[in-house]
Amino acid sequence: MSFATKRASMTLFSDPRDHYSHRVRMVLCEKGVAVDVVDVDPTQRPEDLSEINPYGTLPTLLDRELVLYKSTVIMEYLDERFPHPPLLPVYPVARAQCRLLMHRIELDWSKRVDVLLAGRGRETAMDKARKELRESLAAIAPVFADRPFFMNEDFTLVDCFVAPILWRLNALDLKMSARQLKPMQRYMNNMFERDTFQESLTEAEVDMRE
Repeated sequence: MSFATKRASMTLFSDPRDHYSHRVRMVLCEKGVAVDVVDVDPTQRPEDLSEINPYGTLPTLLDRELVLYKSTVIMEYLDERFPHPPLLPVYPVARAQCRLLMHRIELDWSKRVDVLLAGRGRETAMDKARKELRESLAAIAPVFADRPFFMNEDFTLVDCFVAPILWRLNALDLKMSARQLKPMQRYMNNMFERDTFQESLTEAEVDMRE
């Protein structure tokens, strides 16, 4: 799998179902970077991944001699390595605000998404995670109607955090009422219809919405 026809100097080891890997694929597509994407089953990680990443985690980016892991590190590296289009604001205050939003999404949403996607553990723990995530999304839903992108006039790395989670609402069995979804619906439609978003999807992710 490759996001470009020209010869790729980068390799991304990616979990085709994981929202952390999806974030990175979104950034690569927004930047138009030529990359070889290696789909990895997290239960059967290849030896070459273990050789370059001592933790064997996904996603892992190999750029010539440089190896990066942890999605936020990879995303900010790509934004600096390929500055056009910029995916973080120019001004320090706005950049800090974006970074804070990404941190809050990690704490408030991502951990609960991980519990639900794993599908393992006590039912009470999964019910708790689902309830907390639903309430958090419902509480912040009005924000989606204020601006074309998540709390910003321009597409940023924050959208690369948010969109993969919203794409997985069905897979998470996160039932929300039409009233709760309405403020988010325009944002979701706009994000999911972006050519770059569609390009970032794996077959497994496409199946999540069918």
